[in-house]
Amino acid sequence: MGKQATATVLALVLLCVVLLAAPAADAASCNPSALSACAGALFGGAVTPGCCASLRAQQPCLCQYKRDPAYRGYVNGPVAQSVTRACGLPMMKC
Repeated sequence: MGKQATATVLALVLLCVVLLAAPAADAASCNPSALSACAGALFGGAVTPGCCASLRAQQPCLCQYKRDPAYRGYVNGPVAQSVTRACGLPMMKC
């Protein structure tokens, strides 16, 4: 393989790595386990400052969780909406 062909292949590989890494970086910031601070509130306990901080940090991800079958029941439920209101966050518009 010539130098130009090698450079082209290397450039394509680097482009693929960059494109594949970008969504992974976004997904890494969305961490459903970060909402565990709200577990008590979802099951009848008090809404804590830690829960509200976690909700604020994860707010950009809530629509993603709302579409995920594993989390949708927690995010869509009336209790979750009341926790969101208690934290002073706007309602999700997905």
